[in-house]
Amino acid sequence: MYVTITSITLRGPMQFFRLASMALKITQQLSKTSVVKYKKSGFWTTHYTMTLWPTLEDLKQFAREGAHLEAMKAAKGIAYEVRTLTMPATELPNWKDAKRLLQADGKVLQWN
Repeated sequence: MYVTITSITLRGPMQFFRLASMALKITQQLSKTSVVKYKKSGFWTTHYTMTLWPTLEDLKQFAREGAHLEAMKAAKGIAYEVRTLTMPATELPNWKDAKRLLQADGKVLQWN
């Protein structure tokens, strides 16, 4: 199995409304997949998600289509930074460990 941990740092608190709209569509898309577990957390301008997938192929298929793909295209307009980390795992880590791993080893996309 594989876990993906993601953080998004919004350009400002008003961008939350766009993020929430996209997140609703992504959650609907997620409900139609083989995802094992899903958690989200966030406040103000920083938000996190974790998903646990049975295979890397399932994860990649989800990421490359539908609402998730559209959100990735829109990220530059609403966020300063997106971090993501995918790694083998049998369970979702706790939030403290997930944030530490993401900060240390996550792939970073940044825009001015």
